[in-house]
Amino acid sequence: MPDKVRPVFSGTLVERLVAGQPLDVLIAGDDEEAEETVARLVRDGGLRAIYVGPLERARQLEGLGFLGITLQQPLGLNF
Repeated sequence: MPDKVRPVFSGTLVERLVAGQPLDVLIAGDDEEAEETVARLVRDGGLRAIYVGPLERARQLEGLGFLGITLQQPLGLNF
């Protein structure tokens, strides 16, 4: 995939759905067509696509994913 859009799945797996509610997938991108393609794939997988801004935001999203992993490890959530 060209660097026009980045979905952040960070361990998003179908079996991790909680109480039947879809998980959020944050999408950062600079190309509207590519963003919609990724969003459609996300929605087709039963997840919720959320556009969070330009591609430069992808670095922040990676940090957010790492924070989630870090917080879950001591709780024994087997992330």
